[in-house]
Amino acid sequence: MRVEYINPFVETAYSVLAEVLNGPVKRGDLYLKSTSMPVMGVVALVGLAGDVEGRVLFDMTMDTALKIASRMNMEELPAFDELAKATITELANLITAQAVTKLHDLGFKFDLTPPALFTGEKMEISTHEVEALIVPMITEQGKIEVNVAIREEN
Repeated sequence: MRVEYINPFVETAYSVLAEVLNGPVKRGDLYLKSTSMPVMGVVALVGLAGDVEGRVLFDMTMDTALKIASRMNMEELPAFDELAKATITELANLITAQAVTKLHDLGFKFDLTPPALFTGEKMEISTHEVEALIVPMITEQGKIEVNVAIREEN
């Protein structure tokens, strides 16, 4: 996977999270994962198509998702309800749209699918034959893993 594809997602996730959460964000060490991976409980998934195919996941615990949604709405949300779900979906949309704009500026052509939100215990995401690059983002609300799996079309 080419680093040119990854950097815009990492840079944009960092800047958008710092802005919408109005607090510090720390980037963890990135790592590769090539097999099925368990997810933490709330996943926003955005598909990519065009010059490449793949997907970007924003993975976090239910507690982190609720804290982020509460912060973004400037009110304490009591449960992971429709407003909280819409907020996390919008966060994924903000990050991926800005990252894809950066990629377009570099000459890459991508289309995005609208974000899909998945919640639940013991979920696994399997990306066959594509390594996923995972970059943890540590916020005051908890850890969000930006998980990017992209391969070039042959």
